[in-house]
Amino acid sequence: MSWFSSSRLRSLRPAAFGADPAGERLARIQRSPHFANGSFQNPLGARTRPSGSAIEFAKIYFRKEERVRRTPSEPIPVHATTLADLAKTPASGLRLTWMGHSSVLAEIDGRRVLFDPVWGDRCSPFAFAGPKRLHPVPVPLAALGPVDAVVISHDHYDHLDLPSIKALAGTDTVFAVPLGVGAHLERWGVPADRLRELDWHESTDVGGLTLTATPARHFCGRGLRNQQHTLWASWAVRGPEHRVFHSGDTGYFPGFADIGAQHGPFDATMIQIGAYADFWPDIHMRPEEGVRAHLDLQGGTPHGVLLPIHWGTFNLAPHPWSEPGEGTLAAARAADTAVALPIPGEPFEPSSDARPEAPWWRAVARAPQEATAGAARTCGRKKPTTPNAPGHEVAEVG
Repeated sequence: MSWFSSSRLRSLRPAAFGADPAGERLARIQRSPHFANGSFQNPLGARTRPSGSAIEFAKIYFRKEERVRRTPSEPIPVHATTLADLAKTPASGLRLTWMGHSSVLAEIDGRRVLFDPVWGDRCSPFAFAGPKRLHPVPVPLAALGPVDAVVISHDHYDHLDLPSIKALAGTDTVFAVPLGVGAHLERWGVPADRLRELDWHESTDVGGLTLTATPARHFCGRGLRNQQHTLWASWAVRGPEHRVFHSGDTGYFPGFADIGAQHGPFDATMIQIGAYADFWPDIHMRPEEGVRAHLDLQGGTPHGVLLPIHWGTFNLAPHPWSEPGEGTLAAARAADTAVALPIPGEPFEPSSDARPEAPWWRAVARAPQEATAGAARTCGRKKPTTPNAPGHEVAEVG
């Protein structure tokens, strides 16, 4: 047998790459109605690789004046009293705390659900390279306290974070994940009996909450090859009194209306509105599409509160850092729908009149003239290397 046998190569695979599904897990994947021709399929056809010329993309992404605008001009504010605020019981029974990017702590009817926890410094398989966090995490993960369920939307690095999962593996929490993702978690120390691995439209009950994996329009992959053997999902969570929705990463598709009809109406939706580009229009929503998805989920009528996620924390796309916030605010106002705009770590209750609505990012966003001046100051500096280019997965954009 060659020294470079498949088993030896697997042993050399970085832990952050996770593990490929095998055995009964792989057999279950192959039986899924959403798996065909060797991979999971989107509910609506989607191009999962960047379109257009790579040279043209590089010109746009590395253009000095635009590169400067993809970061704030000053430190991003972080809520100072998150832990003290969380120690108080939510008066309404529902409270959301955006920790940055897509990480949200949802307190629902006496239970705590943590969506896509990413506490690592980089969304990357490497500690020395890849998109770096633009603001600190509001609270240490160890200080957050007991969590009843951790919900993962898909296995890209900015949603499934090795250090965070390892830290949570030592707790009593249950992990609800899309089909196939459990292989990564088991490799990282999560016991199989604490995994709830679901296909689209399947549900699991945790402490009186019903967690349902619902369709999304995206893709998967952590390693150098993307076999599409792990599923991606959005999530609907129903408690005795409240319901919430987390989009994960997704392009817009008509299925949001079906999800809302089956699992809504929702008291709050957490919707991806950042890291979009003309180069990958099918797998990430723009702000106006995110607001449209929110309305679809609510039956077409303004209801509940939209919390914009997947923006502000990592530099993953060519658009200016503050553009997703501005676009969401404008689209929500045009649709006459309620939107919450907390700074990272600021808890809020969707039904409260005191929910955060101020465009906080304006105080630290760069104006166009600042970007031009910043570009002049960066002349002669070394350009970012490939691992810092857009895309949560380093090897894959998505």
